[in-house]
Amino acid sequence: MYFDHNKQYQNLPAVVLAGRPNVGKSTLFNRLLHKRRAITDPTPGVTRDPVGMDTFINGKPIKLIDTGGFKLEKEGLDKLVVERTLETLKQADLIILIFEAGEITSEDEEFIALLRPFQNRLLAAVNKTEGGRREQDAWNLLAYGFERVYLISAEHGDHVGELEDAIVRKLDFSKVEEAPDSLKPPIRIALLGKPNTGKSTLSNRLTSSGASIVSDIPGTTRDVVEGEFSYKNQDFKILDTAGIRRKSKVTEDIEYYSVNRAIKSIDEADIVFLLIDAQEGLSEQDKKIAGLAHDKGRGIILVLNKWDAMPRIKHTFQSAADRIHFLFGKMEYAPIIPVSAKHGTGADTLLDTALSMYRQLIRRIDTGQLNQALERWLEECPPHTGPQTHFKIKYGVQVSENPVKFIFFASRPKAVSESYIGYLRNKMRKDLGFSQIPIEIEIRPSRKEKG
Repeated sequence: MYFDHNKQYQNLPAVVLAGRPNVGKSTLFNRLLHKRRAITDPTPGVTRDPVGMDTFINGKPIKLIDTGGFKLEKEGLDKLVVERTLETLKQADLIILIFEAGEITSEDEEFIALLRPFQNRLLAAVNKTEGGRREQDAWNLLAYGFERVYLISAEHGDHVGELEDAIVRKLDFSKVEEAPDSLKPPIRIALLGKPNTGKSTLSNRLTSSGASIVSDIPGTTRDVVEGEFSYKNQDFKILDTAGIRRKSKVTEDIEYYSVNRAIKSIDEADIVFLLIDAQEGLSEQDKKIAGLAHDKGRGIILVLNKWDAMPRIKHTFQSAADRIHFLFGKMEYAPIIPVSAKHGTGADTLLDTALSMYRQLIRRIDTGQLNQALERWLEECPPHTGPQTHFKIKYGVQVSENPVKFIFFASRPKAVSESYIGYLRNKMRKDLGFSQIPIEIEIRPSRKEKG
């Protein structure tokens, strides 16, 4: 059966990499993915969730899963790591049990015993045997009942092809089928901004932009209209707050009602399109709405509408963007897109930005990858060493996506300054791919400090 590498598939057979720490699981994971992805965890005692990625081996689609290292002497969170590893192994279609060239350890032996019930879906691979290194020791594994042992070097690629052939031979691909686009949830967009900035015009422009329109449904309240459309095989849902209008006798309540309507729309949205009249610039209401979206962890795109009416002078956009970033302060990450909702110019750029932003909102960073990066960041900019300001950040973990939130565990949380948190946030934007969205960081006491 032929599988197209450009398509997505479901019901993939699961191949799980298992073994004790430091045998080379992550290196083999990267090798089989045919691309570099740092997933090792240099920090002891950190929870390691199994990490899976879809890939192709010899033209066949599989789900490749890396697991935490199996430890005989379990300390701290090691027990949870092992429990999750064993849970994953029970669901596996094929298990690659990885050993390091050399003598078999007591941890290896215990793992072999635990995997006896899975013998019919188990392959044994001995890593780090480049150049025939310690091959004689590797053959001793045959005494534990394995029919064959694959001698490989994940780092150098030696004999990995033979292991890949064995993987494909052991798997059943009969249930694999192409994944329908309908499995993807719609991206929910809230159109916000003060009256007459072009929200309704942009909503109408987007929801009538193609033949794939599903509906244009009036909402249950007068000030919200929901629209749906598709762009590049992704469904979108628009929440347009076009009905907010100034009333002559309640001018003092306009901000109250506007902000409350914005709160409801922001709660329902993934991304906020904050429309700003390019000629009039920002208002206080714009800044408050943007601040709410930021605090709730929503993606925010600042849409400079009516850009077609602006003078065509060199550096006009850059000047406008610099002014907006100055006024917004902590929201320099938010993209600024000039559009003309009336004529449709800039709409594709706006939606491409929304797609990119949504991928960041739903991104999940492996704990090992995060802590490997954290170790590097701490080396590049060590915390202060004064008696009142000294602290150590032990490890971190991502606890949610959309909104994206991380928790870092430190020896003295109150000593971690806002400037250092800002440093970590900037590093996460640059190194982990969160350049366009808000990131919440919480500092908690590490386990030892909790007493």
